[in-house]
Amino acid sequence: MKVPVYSKFLLVLHQPFLHGLREGMAYKVDHEYDYLFKIVLIGDSGVGKSNILSRFTRNEFCLESKSTIGVEFATRTLQVEGKTVKAQIWDTAGQERYRAITSAYYRGAVGALLVYDITKAQSFENVTRWLRELRDHADSNIVIMLAGNKSDLNHLRAVQETDGQKLAEQEGLSFLETSALEAQNVEKAFQMILLDIYQIVSKKALAAQESAKAVVPTQRTTINVGDYGNNNQRKGCCSN
Repeated sequence: MKVPVYSKFLLVLHQPFLHGLREGMAYKVDHEYDYLFKIVLIGDSGVGKSNILSRFTRNEFCLESKSTIGVEFATRTLQVEGKTVKAQIWDTAGQERYRAITSAYYRGAVGALLVYDITKAQSFENVTRWLRELRDHADSNIVIMLAGNKSDLNHLRAVQETDGQKLAEQEGLSFLETSALEAQNVEKAFQMILLDIYQIVSKKALAAQESAKAVVPTQRTTINVGDYGNNNQRKGCCSN
């Protein structure tokens, strides 16, 4: 079993990698994985994005996690409809003073998990602002899920589940309530996002094959999605 790769970034990234993000691509590779999909986590600071990231990629949770500074990402490889998909999950900082740098990281994203805290009404009210920013900077057909996190704190609930469902329906988003602490629906949320992305990319790939059967496949095929309308055992503390 491969160990997930976990890295932290501020502003320094290799230029070839950034170039790929600018082009808004999902990558199909013939070796260790079939597809690489970039997914961004967005939402207010303190809603639990970093713990969702660590729960999904490393099956860890930290009660004393600190606010993310800059941007961090982690990867996990899993199977989606018989294909090996490498999910690259980016956690963009929620603090207002870092908002200026986050727009660059929306580029190239084919999926997004927009997170609010069910115990903080303000984080839910800010969902529309985050959604507007995402749609301003990302591809128009990016797959988006709305997640009401910290469902384990139901006794402190300030946002009803029906309110989350209603907003998601109005905006055309999928919706789940999650708990990074209890590992509830975190796996399911990413599986749903990845499945939706894969189905879009598969349609594009099939259309490309039918229209250009004479093209000899290269080692790496780039698929532009811009044309389109596990383990629940808990582990120890992580560092953010």
